[in-house]
Formats: sequence, C-alpha cells, structure tokens
Amino acid sequence: MKHPPADGLIIDQEGRRVSPERPFHGFDRTSGANGPYEFHAFGFDGATMTREQRLARLEALAKLLDVAFIVPGTKVRYGIDGLIGLIPVVGDIITTAIALWIVREARALGAPWHLTARMLGNVAVDGVVGIVPVAGDAFDVAFKANMRNVRMLRRWIDRQRAREQGAR
Repeated sequence: MKHPPADGLIIDQEGRRVSPERPFHGFDRTSGANGPYEFHAFGFDGATMTREQRLARLEALAKLLDVAFIVPGTKVRYGIDGLIGLIPVVGDIITTAIALWIVREARALGAPWHLTARMLGNVAVDGVVGIVPVAGDAFDVAFKANMRNVRMLRRWIDRQRAREQGAR
C-alpha cells in the first residue's frame, strides 16, 4: 500500500511539534558533558522526524514482529514476536515491552485515549494468552497485535489528515 508523502510536520520524540524554522531547537550552543552541543529531546540519533516517518518506523517494527517470515509451503506468516515468545516467560515479557513501546509512540503522536486503550487491550490479550506454553505461541502467530495496533493508528492519522485538509 502506497502512502502519501510526509506532510512536513516535524515532531520530536515526546510528540511535540517543532517549528520548521528552528528544527534543531533541542541543541544548546553551550558546552556540556557531551561536547560543544548538548542533546535534549529528539529521536534515537538526534534527528527530528515527521509524523509520517515515525509512523513508517512503527509499521516496519510491527511487520518485523508479526509478519516478517513465511512458513515454507504455506501462507502462514509470523515474525520475531512468535520466535522470541518461544522462550518461556522472558520472551513474552520482552515482546510485550516492545508492543507497549509502540503504544507509547502512538500516544506521543497524539493518539486519543480511546485508541490507546484499544491498543493496550490488544497488547494485554497478546501478553496474557502468549504466556500459555505452545497454544500461546500459536495465538501470537495468529493474532498479530502489533500489526492491528499500527493499522488502527494509521487509520486514525489518515482520518485526522482528511479532517485537517477538509477544514482548509
């Protein structure tokens, strides 16, 4: 599915809009422990990202977690969530933590409470059922909570964009 180009909106890691005139407002020109420029609040590498870029990052992570691989000879797709989940308890804790990070990013992108509540419900179902040996792993492969969550977020962002363009 082809998505429209980014709208130019720049958002920092905490979900705050950044002025296009001053995209590097997170850097102070004063000397600090980290060198001549202090780092404050941006993405992993210090670069700001548009809302579309952040969403693309979440979509890529969800695909890796839920549908990156195909069982040979079938149409069954699975991701590293299903593989990591094979490690008893610890694997499920790790994949649930990653899924919660996706929900946190959705909130930082401005998702409303009702959307994040639905996303948290998907994570909870995936985490609780995933703890059950063997059956939980099969459920992880079938349920694909991360893909569901990112799809809901994408639909919400697309509706927001349509409203904003309709109001202009």
